[in-house]
Amino acid sequence: MATTQHSQTRSDFSIALNQIATERNIDAALVLSSIEEAIVAAYRKDNPTTTEEDVFIAEIDALTGEAKVFKTVGEERTNVTPAGFGRIAAQTAKQVILQKVREAERDAVIKHYTTKIGTIVTGMVLRHDGKNVIMDIGKGQAYMPPEEQMRGEFYRLNTRLTVYIADIRETLRGKTIIVSRAAKELVKELFAREVPEVSSGAVEVKAIAREAGIRTKLAVFSSQAGVDPVGSCVGQKGVRVQEVIKELNNEKIDIIQYTDDPKMLIEQALAPAENLQVEIDDKKKVAVVTVPDDQVSLAIGRGGQNARLAAKLTGYKITIKSQTGVQAATVTGDEEFEIDQLSLKPAVRALLVEKGYTSLYQLRDHLTEVETLGGVGPKAMVAIKAALMISQPPRPVVTMEPIVATPTADLVTSI
Repeated sequence: MATTQHSQTRSDFSIALNQIATERNIDAALVLSSIEEAIVAAYRKDNPTTTEEDVFIAEIDALTGEAKVFKTVGEERTNVTPAGFGRIAAQTAKQVILQKVREAERDAVIKHYTTKIGTIVTGMVLRHDGKNVIMDIGKGQAYMPPEEQMRGEFYRLNTRLTVYIADIRETLRGKTIIVSRAAKELVKELFAREVPEVSSGAVEVKAIAREAGIRTKLAVFSSQAGVDPVGSCVGQKGVRVQEVIKELNNEKIDIIQYTDDPKMLIEQALAPAENLQVEIDDKKKVAVVTVPDDQVSLAIGRGGQNARLAAKLTGYKITIKSQTGVQAATVTGDEEFEIDQLSLKPAVRALLVEKGYTSLYQLRDHLTEVETLGGVGPKAMVAIKAALMISQPPRPVVTMEPIVATPTADLVTSI
């Protein structure tokens, strides 16, 4: 009767071992190694007289589950397995086993997603950890820190979103999968998903400039005869680009055709402004653009956004002037908001952004209110007023933007 019960126990051990390995998708040998480490830990705890200099190893039979503990001195091994491993030792072994299994699972997930960096995946919002958003991305969980979140986007629980797997970082929690909704690569991967010509390589995305949640400009190119790169990305009646816009929570997208001519590229990047005169210095990567007076606001864009994105897309520092000679804006492409042209101290900039003063015309029209803000000192106000005197930004003109523009002979499509 005792032999039958012992055999049953051994059989149960073998079944449980294989079940853990199969369900958790980890190597059975790794589970055995974890059990052996747990047994040594349990033995040390049950025998406090052992020292750190003492070397113990455990061996476990994968078929029978029989465990033995050996003390090693040089090449000699002595069986020190106690009679009837105690409950405390068994419980300790169980806890360590569970920990090792969790670590093995985590390592397997990290290994899987290491090969997925640079791709997109659909995830679901699980919970919030401070300002971080934790998402279920299938085989594991990922973190989306604040800098990777889209401006103005709210992440409600159980919402399904497409995210870009940006990195695997070492954090206090160990290796963590980082996903992004703000990366410009997300836009490129979405077009690859929606546009067969992009995924096949017939159409190439040459450059992307993005202010996540607001607007994106991308330049596309095709070396294949008969392929319209802009038309391919827009799709019939705008169906393809509209899918990307929907996925990006109605973020506006401008698509232009890439060219090696920097003058033409800058001119297209500043669309919808027209009749531009572009002078460039290739060595300094500087461009001066003269714009008709009635097109200045279109070239600069609301809060300087159109000019900033054009500078990011082309890689040129762009100065916009009206035909009357007034310098309207200068952008390098490194700015996030128009007020970044003023080289403000980080604390002052953060305060202005928090209060919503992100454009030069807002500062000009609300100088009295800005002066009363705690944290904006006299020196900062002098710098702000001096910059405003030089730039004299025009007030933005409210214009109706088309929802969908079908491809024509023009090189730019704005949506």
